[in-house]
Amino acid sequence: MKCECILCSFFLSSILEFTKRQEYNKGKEGHPGGVCMKKEIEALRAAMNQAGIDAYLVPTTDFHGSEYVNPYFKCRQYLSGFTGSAGTLLVTEDWAGLWTDGRYFIQAAAQLEGSGIVLMKDREPGVPTISEYLEANLPGRGTLGFDGRVVGCREAEAFNAKYKLRTDLDLAGDVWDERPKL
Repeated sequence: MKCECILCSFFLSSILEFTKRQEYNKGKEGHPGGVCMKKEIEALRAAMNQAGIDAYLVPTTDFHGSEYVNPYFKCRQYLSGFTGSAGTLLVTEDWAGLWTDGRYFIQAAAQLEGSGIVLMKDREPGVPTISEYLEANLPGRGTLGFDGRVVGCREAEAFNAKYKLRTDLDLAGDVWDERPKL
């Protein structure tokens, strides 16, 4: 059964138009799904290596835990190219994944294509949570980094029980040369 309400029709047409633009721009310099995405991830990895961080977490939030954020806080978007309002990027030395919910599976797949970032479809069967992924892939008591101003206390405490934490660095912001002002 196909819904034909105005909201669903608008959403579907927006996704189709977006997908057409993605296809047209694929591989063009500066396009999120094209050749330049890798350099942002590589810059982050270089900063992680210099800081002794094994994995770096980049949520979509601000100092107040908001889902819809000021451009200054769009570090996950800058690094991954994914423009949805909900998602968390996790980067390791040799892997990067973006977790997002079902509202954004189609959009994320299109925007991440060619970036080397794996789409992790949150809450889908067989897809680990970020914590489960870290447990399986971060070396024992490895170092997890994130900007401690944008990760909630409970989540940070849960991570702290398993890993060494670096919460004093905004590495995503450090590698973003033209970051908007706060």
